[in-house]
Amino acid sequence: MKATEPATSSPWEVLRIFTRLGCTSFGGPTAHLGYFRDEFVDKRKWFTDKDYADLVALCQFLPGPASSQVGMAIGLKRAGYLGILLAWVGFTLPSVLLMVAFALGVAQLGDISGAGWLLGLKAAAVVVVAQAVYGMTKSLVTGKIHAAIAVAALTVVLLVPHPLIHVGVIVLGIVVGLLFLRAEKAPEEAPQGSGSRTLGIVCLALFFVLLFALPVVARLIGTTGAGIFDTFYRAGALVFGGGHVVLPLLESVTVGPGLVDHDTFLAGYGAAQAMPGPLFTFASFLGASMEGTNWLLGAVIATVAIFLPAALLVLGAMPFWERIRHAPPAGAALAGANAAVVGILGAALYTPVFTAGITGAATLCIAVVCYAALTSWKVPPWAVVIGAALVGWVVL
Repeated sequence: MKATEPATSSPWEVLRIFTRLGCTSFGGPTAHLGYFRDEFVDKRKWFTDKDYADLVALCQFLPGPASSQVGMAIGLKRAGYLGILLAWVGFTLPSVLLMVAFALGVAQLGDISGAGWLLGLKAAAVVVVAQAVYGMTKSLVTGKIHAAIAVAALTVVLLVPHPLIHVGVIVLGIVVGLLFLRAEKAPEEAPQGSGSRTLGIVCLALFFVLLFALPVVARLIGTTGAGIFDTFYRAGALVFGGGHVVLPLLESVTVGPGLVDHDTFLAGYGAAQAMPGPLFTFASFLGASMEGTNWLLGAVIATVAIFLPAALLVLGAMPFWERIRHAPPAGAALAGANAAVVGILGAALYTPVFTAGITGAATLCIAVVCYAALTSWKVPPWAVVIGAALVGWVVL
């Protein structure tokens, strides 16, 4: 598949697309990658499957919310520095507003984990992820070595459930690719639109300066706002594996010191499962729920702080990544990495996506109808998601 659209887009087009995705992308980070692939590879053809998988491979290496980082990278490549900001705002803001609203007074909803509409959304997410895995398998697993890497990655991820294992299997895929796959010819045209190396170095330096300086600054200043910023910046900077992995850290730094009570924490986590967009917006809920802090100030500080490391890493890594991945040996390395990414997504399709989404005959039937709607009836994914929620609300 070849990309057919121009290499740049209007920043406002990026905002419009990511806002729609932010309102309809349910199901967690793996499902988000499926929605992104459907939108930017299949529908708009902004990227080939290989280009898209390269971005996913990079973001799997970086700490922080991988799906948000993929969105930021897409915004950067298509619309420059304003694009990365607007892609993040569009994809994140709907969930932030919903989580803050929940923090302000919707807690009377109680436990929503068994809500029919939420079960319907999870069933739809199974189909979205399955489509993404199938499409990427056809494009990226094209030989025996590719298949061996993908199967090995899937097996290891399922049997060794550790956040850093994703990074490990991608490294293994790179090594196998370098040893056993033929290097691909580099394209003649230089990569465009991914930022300058100078800015990249500045952003990487700022990432580490903030990581080490913020705890000292927070202690010296002694204000609640500085403490919140330090807490959530470290959470976003040091966690591999996405939103679910960050939860123990967030619980220890908010519930432990008494900033948020345990029941409130659990209620917010339950609500976060039902929201579209990134799970990291759970930080918005916690910031708005903290004792002794203005809800708006707390939500803004927590949200900006937890996503800032992701933005700095994308801005810092992309200029070098674009040049590295077009070097001749990088073709073989990335072919191995991309096969490993397919295996990682295949493992995620089983757990947590399938195990959480298919809980019985009814949810299986919803998933089958969603599959037919997407593949045979050509219903847009956002409409399928909304329809699945409505059906689940009525019948489950």
